[in-house]
Amino acid sequence: MAIEIIKADYLGEYRIGIGFKDGTYQEVDFLNFLSTAKNPMISKYLDQNLFKSFQIEYGDLTWNDFELCFPIWDLYNNRIEHNKEVTHIK
Repeated sequence: MAIEIIKADYLGEYRIGIGFKDGTYQEVDFLNFLSTAKNPMISKYLDQNLFKSFQIEYGDLTWNDFELCFPIWDLYNNRIEHNKEVTHIK
């Protein structure tokens, strides 16, 4: 069975309660992710009105037509984080 989000509710303070099709429920706190973002396209979602404008599209949690979205597996496991920087060795 594919993992799908079927319900998402804003809980306050950048937390969203997410219900999945298999009955799993997670309260995901996005504050640390947003406040440590170096990309202004992400940190702009610290504006709570913008943050609260999320939608469920095709079973994913998205903002502004997929401008911001997270891998569904990360939300399912309640583990959102920035990609680690890649170091190139010459």
